[in-house]
Order: sequence, then structure tokens, then C-alpha cells
Amino acid sequence: MKKSPQPDESHEKPKLRKSSFKNSSSIELQAVYGPQDWDASQAQQTLSDPGSYPYTRGVQSTMYRGRFWTMRQYAGFGSAKQSNERYKLLLKKGQTGLSVAFDLPTQMGYDSDHVMATGEVGKVGVAISSIEDMDILLRDLPLETISTSMTINSTAGILLALYIAVARRRGIDSRKINGTIQNDILKEYIARGTYIYPPKPSMRIITDIFDFCAREVPNWNTISISGYHIREAGSTAVQEMAFTLANAITYVQAAIDRGLDVDSFASRLSFFFNVHNNFFEEVAKFRAARRLWAKIMRDRFHAQDDKSWRLRFHSQTAGSTLTAQQPENNIIRVSMQALASVLGGTQSLHTNSMDEALGLPTEKAATIALRTQQVIANETGVADVIDPLGGSFYVESLTNEVEHQAEQYIKRIEDLGGVVKCIETGWIQREIQQAAYRYQRAVEKKEEVLVGVNEFVQEDKNDSEILRVSEEVSVEQIARLTRFKANRDQALVKTHLEKIRNAALGSDNLIPLFISAVEDKVTLGEISDALRAVFGLFKETITI
Repeated sequence: MKKSPQPDESHEKPKLRKSSFKNSSSIELQAVYGPQDWDASQAQQTLSDPGSYPYTRGVQSTMYRGRFWTMRQYAGFGSAKQSNERYKLLLKKGQTGLSVAFDLPTQMGYDSDHVMATGEVGKVGVAISSIEDMDILLRDLPLETISTSMTINSTAGILLALYIAVARRRGIDSRKINGTIQNDILKEYIARGTYIYPPKPSMRIITDIFDFCAREVPNWNTISISGYHIREAGSTAVQEMAFTLANAITYVQAAIDRGLDVDSFASRLSFFFNVHNNFFEEVAKFRAARRLWAKIMRDRFHAQDDKSWRLRFHSQTAGSTLTAQQPENNIIRVSMQALASVLGGTQSLHTNSMDEALGLPTEKAATIALRTQQVIANETGVADVIDPLGGSFYVESLTNEVEHQAEQYIKRIEDLGGVVKCIETGWIQREIQQAAYRYQRAVEKKEEVLVGVNEFVQEDKNDSEILRVSEEVSVEQIARLTRFKANRDQALVKTHLEKIRNAALGSDNLIPLFISAVEDKVTLGEISDALRAVFGLFKETITI
């Protein structure tokens, strides 16, 4: 009996789903990977052991065998009291770190009673104008033991001052508090838009924070250099990584130019990355980012402390991938993204709620999102082995290619004059816009399938519960702020603001002045106005 031809013996060309297979960064993917795609003889140099340079396999020697990643749920809405109640609920359900979202007025340096805050108080985050607000937000929370991440940029120094001031009120030494401020202004110019001042004074405030925290708040991560928002704006995975590391290089150089020793602050730098849908691309991105950053810090900036070489990162599942259609599908998307983040070696993770394409997370949706992390940690076994995908021909080849392409991007940016120059000319913004356009066109042509959006569509009525912030929140917040401002020493407030303006004109570190001011009831908006008077406002001008 004649043997039937096997697939590799057939002369017929096999039919494929696509004419070409590429990931988000347009890296051509082979059908299968083998030894020829990864030089295993270089493994000792490119991989090494977990916790050892170049940290491809993780920044800790034990990774999750020692302890799980910090499980954070990004939360904040309405009043400080409402947000405080949500934090307590999440901690009760097993969250291991706080992550604070602020409303737009707080992010832009306006008090809740300012005309520019109209209609926005408490809407996309919690409203914080004063030390009273911060005290309520943190009421009965264990600041001595918990890590608090605050997603704040232009007003990061003021929010840090408020946090320190509340800790001091409670008798807690600022050297013992632990947390992170995002404090990444460059990505605001690139992708997000909540900037206030021009780049030069903004960078001055950031280096003030580096300097102050190195001396006074040593356990605080002074910056979370963010690729998340770059990716949300439409970048590819390679662009996200490259632009983030280019920004980080700019911050490090600015601090060195300020006279700071690189090892005095570099170990407190942290990163914040997106976790998108292309599973293996995301794993490779995280591994490549660690390796490339270690090389940059050791070989370019000549850091001596190995802690300065380690890229530690928080990750968040991709909000831009969530759909209002069939929102339950978002649970699956978030689960896969979270798993990629864990297999990529994250130190901290936020999982988005299924209803975030519709509104603020409801309690039920936020709980499911947290449970997603807990199931991955405790039931799947993926945390029991460090870098379990290491050595995969595909993963190692992809890690190498992502790293190579990111290096090329960073070189191009430097050839064009650096990050600030590229922001001013709009070059980085255009690169992201073009990537976003290509992706959207692919969706419209159904070259990229979005389940429930352009394929597998249902006409079912969406009856999901939606959390809405009442307008009463704004009324109550403004009334309380009015009472707060009336019940203080006005002359002392003026004295503090004059000191801040004078320091802004000179070179004194601003952070101690912020702390003293908020302790004497100066508000976030008043401090921001004092700085606006000296620094001016940034206006984006892009040359097409």
C-alpha cells in the first residue's frame, strides 16, 4: 500500500491565513524557530542568571519564588473619602499596594474651586487640593508598611510634599515611607498632555525631587518613567520601549549635569510599561528592556552600584484594548496581558477592570480584576519557576530583535538632537501617530481582528452597571475647600508663596519649601500658580 504524502512531502503550496505574519512592531515572524535563530553559545552573556547582569531573566535572584509581584489596582474617583473607602475595600480583598488616580484639575495644578476645574472635579480620579484632602484620602491606611504609587506628573513634587506632610502629622519618619511618583514629564509632552511648564523648568523640578529624596526619603521611587501612555497613544511595542528608555537617558543626564552622582539616585528610578495583546512580543519587550537598560547604565553612565543597573517596572494591562462591545471579553484580554507581564518579570501589576471602556470601574469589576492576578499567582504555577520562557528559540530571537530595533530608535533620537529637540519638532509624536494610523487602518480592513468589534459582532443590549460621579462631589469638595482656605493664616500663606517664587527664580531646591507650605495650609493650586508666574506655560508647536 502506497504511503500517503506527508505535509512536507507535498508539492502543493499550503494555504495560509495571511500573506505575512507580523507583530505590532512590524517584525516579520517565521513559521517556526530553531537553533539557527538564536546563538545559544552567547547565552551566558545575554542571559546570565536571574538577579545578575544583564538581568534579562529578572532583577531578583529568587523572583516570585521569594514573593509575588505587588498587586495594585489603580483607583481614585470623586472625593477623598470615596477613594479612601475603595482603597480599604481593595486592601481587604488582598491588594498589596495602593495606586492613586488623580482628577484632571489636580494633574494640571488647579484647585477644585478654580474655573478651569469646572465639570472635572473627581471625574477621572480623586480631587486633591489641600493637606486636608490628602489626610482624608490616606485615613487609617498603614503608611509605614504599604507602598503607595501616585500617577502624577506636573504636580508630582506637590503631591509628594502632601504625602510627606500627612506622614509627619502621624509621627512617621519620611525615611520610612515607601512609594512611587510617576513624575515623568517628557512623556506628557509626547503622548498624554497634562504638562504645565516648559521642559527646562519641569526638568529642574524633577532633579530637585531626585536630590531631595536621595537625602530625605531614600525608600521612595522618585520617578516612574512611563511607556504606558506612549503605547496608549498608539505606538508599537518597540517604540514604547525605545522612547521610554530615551526619556530615561535624558533624566539621568539631567541629574548628572545637576551635579548628582549617578549611584546616589539611579537605584530609585523605576519604569512603567503597558502590556498589550501580542503575548510573546510583550514578554520579549520586558526582557529586552532590562538588558538594554543595564548596558546603558553600566557602559554609558558608568554606574558602579549594580542596583543602578536594574530596570524595575510596574505594568498595567492595556486600557486601549478594552472594548465597550461585549465588555466581558475584556476579562479574557486582561488575563492574557497580565500573564504576559508576569512571564516577563514585572515587579508590580495593575489589571484593568472589564468596564473601563464604559466608565470608572465598579466594585464588582475591580474585584474581578484583582482576582485575576491572584489566580495567576496562586493557581497556575507560572510563578514557581523563574523566566520559564527563557531559552525558547522564538522568545530569545524576538528579545534580541526588539532590543536591536529599540537601540536603533534611540540612536536616531540622539542623532536628531535628543528627546527634548524631538518633542519640540514633533518627530516622536509623528512616529506614534503614524503607527496608530497604520493599526487603525488594519482594523478597518479586518487585517487585525477585534473580537466583538469588527468580527463576531453581537447586537445584544449592553446592560452593564456604570459607575458615575455625582455633581454633588464637586459641590461638597468646593464647599470644604472654601472653609479650609478661610480658616488659615493668610499672611503666612503669602510668605510661603513668596519664598517659592524666589526659589523658582534661583536654584534652591523647591521640595522642602513645598512641604513647609502645605503644612501651613497652602494649596496645590496656589503653589502651581506661583510657579506658573515664574516658569510660564508650555505651548506645543509641531513642525509638520
